[in-house]
Amino acid sequence: MAAQKGKDLLLKVDTTGTGSFSTVAGLRSRSIAFNAETVDVTHAESVGEWRELLAGAGVKSARVAGAGIFKDATSDATIRAYVFDGTIREWQIVIPDFGTIEGLFQITSFELSGRHDAEVAFEITLESAGLLTFTAP
Repeated sequence: MAAQKGKDLLLKVDTTGTGSFSTVAGLRSRSIAFNAETVDVTHAESVGEWRELLAGAGVKSARVAGAGIFKDATSDATIRAYVFDGTIREWQIVIPDFGTIEGLFQITSFELSGRHDAEVAFEITLESAGLLTFTAP
């Protein structure tokens, strides 16, 4: 994959539950991590006493993090409501030339910061809350 512009990685949410996604906020940095827990099945007769893992048995999860500024009052109100209500919504993460990850996520961390001579900024973390799908470009 050739080099891509970081600004092209988009974070979108289905605010109405109708399958219509809209980009939230003006994210200046973003990251996504996929995780898979392991299930250790090592036993007394494991060859050379090396650890053995059970394939495909661990819990899978994804974490999306971003930082930026709100683009308008509507996105500010939407994110604020999701944080205080613990809302789980359908989100899309669009990764240029890689694909789109879609599924249920919950906001698990939300921080606001600001300097006296700059705008109010935020940091957000979303954790997967169900099956994720991947669609290639």
